[in-house]
Amino acid sequence: MYRKQQFVFRNNQIHKATIRNYTTSDFNGLIEIQKRAFPPPFPPELWWNREQLSSHINNFPLGALCVEIDGKIAGSMTGLIVDFDPAHPHHTWDEMTDEGYIRSHREHGNTLYVVDLCIDPEFRGFKLGKELMNAMYEIVVHLQLDRLLGGGRIPTYHKFSKHLTIEEYVHKLTSGEYKDPVITFLLQCGRTPLKAVKGYLDDKESCNYGLLMEWKNPFITHKKKD
Repeated sequence: MYRKQQFVFRNNQIHKATIRNYTTSDFNGLIEIQKRAFPPPFPPELWWNREQLSSHINNFPLGALCVEIDGKIAGSMTGLIVDFDPAHPHHTWDEMTDEGYIRSHREHGNTLYVVDLCIDPEFRGFKLGKELMNAMYEIVVHLQLDRLLGGGRIPTYHKFSKHLTIEEYVHKLTSGEYKDPVITFLLQCGRTPLKAVKGYLDDKESCNYGLLMEWKNPFITHKKKD
């Protein structure tokens, strides 16, 4: 199981943070964070429910992470292991995550796949999302997986979609010409774009695109085939 303690900073504040695996006793707190982080008009049926959270800790407890600040849950991140072929990247979030239930988890897969990352608005500014991402990278290294992978929303793309293809817009994001609250954050966490997938999720702001972004395990090398 995973457990790490460290200090986190916001302005002149310093607090002790604990990143650990969440358990049944955390479910109510995790659901309340979802409600605060994703208020209406976000569909309430897309908040985590107890059945999904139970499935997370039953199928892959190591990939079910939460962060506490001074003993209070401040956010969570969930992953599962999948078999991923970069030559055939197209998929939807529902397909890969089993609609968030992660019964699609494969113990002997090659990729740690991000299901969700959620930070309580009260605790934003401590860079907890980045700390949770770093914890997932450590799990990738620990399990000797090839990569961490996940699809990011592109909530600013609808403003430019009439003038720029998705590939052109991603280039502008990676060159720093434009910024996007999700993709720019993932770039700052060390993730790199792999492919923009049409129909990845039902999201008007992203024009239904998801940008697959990976972090490759630096300790894994693959020999080229002759």
